[in-house]
Amino acid sequence: MAFLSPKQAEYRRNAVKVWNVKTGATRSGKTYGDYFMIPKRLLAVHGLPGLNVILGNTKGTIQRNIIQPLQGLYGIGLVSDIHSDNSAELFGEKCFCLGADNIRRVNLIRGNGMKYCYGDEVTTWNPEVFQMLKSRLDKPYSRFDGTCNPEGPTHWFKRFLDDPLLQGDIYQQSYTIDDNPFNDPAVVARMKRDYAGTVYYDRFILGRWVAAQGLVYPAFADCLVDALPAKPVQYVVSIDYGTQNATAMILWGLCGTVWYAMREYYYSGRDERHQLTDDEYMDAMQSLMHDVSVSRIIIDPSAASFITLVRKRGWHVDKADNDVLDGIRDTATAIQRGAIKVVRTACPHLCEEMAGYLWDDKSEVDKPLKANDHMPDAFRYFVRTMRLIKRG
Repeated sequence: MAFLSPKQAEYRRNAVKVWNVKTGATRSGKTYGDYFMIPKRLLAVHGLPGLNVILGNTKGTIQRNIIQPLQGLYGIGLVSDIHSDNSAELFGEKCFCLGADNIRRVNLIRGNGMKYCYGDEVTTWNPEVFQMLKSRLDKPYSRFDGTCNPEGPTHWFKRFLDDPLLQGDIYQQSYTIDDNPFNDPAVVARMKRDYAGTVYYDRFILGRWVAAQGLVYPAFADCLVDALPAKPVQYVVSIDYGTQNATAMILWGLCGTVWYAMREYYYSGRDERHQLTDDEYMDAMQSLMHDVSVSRIIIDPSAASFITLVRKRGWHVDKADNDVLDGIRDTATAIQRGAIKVVRTACPHLCEEMAGYLWDDKSEVDKPLKANDHMPDAFRYFVRTMRLIKRG
């Protein structure tokens, strides 16, 4: 067996309850220890009645996070790919591999008892999936191993873990990033810098269940500049499109390795009491980029009619990646790394909205307040769609 960290070895010794869960920081070794726990569990129930199930955010994340690493350690003779019927053979046992982000995807196991279940990224699941799972671990030998990064303190999975009536059935560990002695110190230092001052530092570095409160981008002021340092070599426009709501456009220019928000357009039909047509927004976009050659136009994916018009006029359009929380995390990291800057005098609406962009502290789930968020959306679309931050 490969070397285990002290925390991983502790889990292997003590994870003997029905529910065995590791929560905490990213890159802390939570999942790696399970590459040696999963075969142990499956061999222990070999031939016994019940299903084996691996649940993850999606089938794709299971293949990437679980199946492929297991294949790297044990070979495809012991660990197959996921077949078309959503099953894989692991160490002589059939395992169903199912995405848990949607209750309909797990109907295959509804009504069946489970002897073993492995759960990846549990906090990303549809809570109905977990409710169904709780009634399916019905054998005397049934076991669950699961991992997750922490979310807010009122998250449904946190409430389950803290339920005083279930403590006799739950074993849990909490990890910080420093609990993994095999991490490259330079990578750890970079990650600590990336998340400094944000809710993600508490969660992904310290492994704490904390609420998202206050400013979404507390370091935004650090990315403000007075002027472009040189003539950009590439240009991109990102757009959050609205009819009743505001339409926000940002012209970006690449200088060296840094992208600069160098111009903006903002119009609120509600505030102005007059709605503009797609053709009028097209005129505004052309005015924004009148003297530059734009290589990509990134547009809010819900703006179907405007996307059609822009494409008809001959521009290359990318529908924006609108994953809100991953987009916010990537944008916060891009700000911390200095990968994006904003010319303050040229982008007054952007500066105003980003500086006042707040988490909704009354929500049980992470989400920013839906107020004055159109420029932040256009900003996030650019970072996420351009893949400025590469994870993994």
